[in-house]
Amino acid sequence: MKSALLHVSAPFVLCVALANTSVFDGVAVELSSDHYAERRLTSLPGFLAMPCNCLVNLAYICVGLYWLLWPRGVRETETGRYLRQVFALMAVYYAPVQWTRLALLRRAPAVLDQWVTLPIFAWVLVWIDFIERRPATWRATHAASLELCSILSYGLALAHRWGFEAALGCHVALAVFKGVRVQLARGDSRTRRYLLLAVLSCAGFVVLKLLDHWLAQFSLFQRLTGHFWSKVCDVLQFHFSLCFLSALTLKQQD
Repeated sequence: MKSALLHVSAPFVLCVALANTSVFDGVAVELSSDHYAERRLTSLPGFLAMPCNCLVNLAYICVGLYWLLWPRGVRETETGRYLRQVFALMAVYYAPVQWTRLALLRRAPAVLDQWVTLPIFAWVLVWIDFIERRPATWRATHAASLELCSILSYGLALAHRWGFEAALGCHVALAVFKGVRVQLARGDSRTRRYLLLAVLSCAGFVVLKLLDHWLAQFSLFQRLTGHFWSKVCDVLQFHFSLCFLSALTLKQQD
């Protein structure tokens, strides 16, 4: 746990520090509450001004803590446990980032919200790399290299208005591709179900977020908006990805 906490916290603090400098002043980010379909309630404090979009972030913390504490009775290798704990901690850390962005509507948390998304998806690639290589040939340097490349890829956001979207699209496509590949090579019916649910959750996360304002014309999506449901899908994406990768890792040990 200490190693996982250190290895998540150190780059996170570095990203927070850099996001609060002028380095990313040229990155295109939305800083208005009009970006969200949920109406801002001025009668509430800033951290609850968009109550549904704010409070849904608690679900990330709940899922992260669940996976930090589970599975106590299952025999895991040290590396398998570390991979699970890092991913769970990423979910816990992601919640306050998004919540701060909604509460403050400032550039630094908006940049950070985009930036930390990339190494989260990259951790799926790291974990699959461990499963494919098997413990005997996998090295921590593989994880460090992939995560560093992922963090640096946010530089595309400085190069072009749609640079972040391009980087995120590549991360998502690679995660899905490698997930399908490892499922075909090593999976079973249970892991196939987890993978399908993870991919569907990912699709829901993207589509519902993009259609946030369009969906708001329907009464069903006027308080619990598309953005809110996209966050629900994102939480499910975390959960089912952890189900999929944990199951494959334990299967690899048998």
